[in-house]
Amino acid sequence: MQKSLLSLFAPNAYTSSSILGSVSANLKKHLATLSKRGPYRVLTGDLSYAGLEGKVYTPAEGKALPAVAFGHDWRTNIKHYHSTLRHLASWGIVVVAPDTENGLVPNVRGLVADMESALQIAAGVKLGQGNITVSPGRLGMVGHGMGGGAAVLAAANNEKVRAVGALYPATVSPSATTAARSVQAPGLVIGSKLDDFLSAGNPAKLAQSWGGTAVYRELDKGTQPGFAENTMQKLAFGTGIFQSGPRETARALLVGFLLATLGNEKKYSDFAEADATAKGVHSLLGEELAEKADQYH
Repeated sequence: MQKSLLSLFAPNAYTSSSILGSVSANLKKHLATLSKRGPYRVLTGDLSYAGLEGKVYTPAEGKALPAVAFGHDWRTNIKHYHSTLRHLASWGIVVVAPDTENGLVPNVRGLVADMESALQIAAGVKLGQGNITVSPGRLGMVGHGMGGGAAVLAAANNEKVRAVGALYPATVSPSATTAARSVQAPGLVIGSKLDDFLSAGNPAKLAQSWGGTAVYRELDKGTQPGFAENTMQKLAFGTGIFQSGPRETARALLVGFLLATLGNEKKYSDFAEADATAKGVHSLLGEELAEKADQYH
């Protein structure tokens, strides 16, 4: 299995991108940098050689690296997150992304199980040419939309998960909001400041229900349909097509949070602080968070 995985790795090209202008003091120093390509060359692999449909994105080298399993949104293949997952890997984070449960009526429990299996694969084999390893103490769950809910479900009562990122999380069954009460790992929840009628969840309520510590960020112009990279589909339905800026911001917030929590990099600690803000980014806590949670259905 290991040889098959390694043989599929190949260098990945990457295009740098820019971020919003000035930001407030606590995120100003790093947010613009984290929106751009990181210092690592990126390799990609195929999870199917380990018995699971999906992709692997990894830095070209590194020992005891952090790793996350990524869960996709409803009816959104992993190929539509290619740039985002490559971005994470360029900052030293191994990403395993199952490409399963893509049907009209997906089994969320099935996606959760596949994310758990993928993370076990990442932590259990040497990657690249044997020069890339993952630390079993630096594992996280990340997802978008439906996959954001799945990430929370996978982290509930799971001591192996040390960080969770839920990007515009959708309502799923079983309830991620209920499961969040059993999540002790630090969490990042991203929602939209817009009146997002296409959103399928209540991100604020999810953050409010967290058992441990969760930070809740709202983006001025970001929405749930706008985060994935399926441009042609958005052209057809007219949703979220011009959201490259908010997508870059969300990526930077996620990278900073993961480097602070899984990477233990103190210089990014502000990304795990509940009151961190930036231009176009707002953090809600306490009464503000509760009020926002009550606004949703």
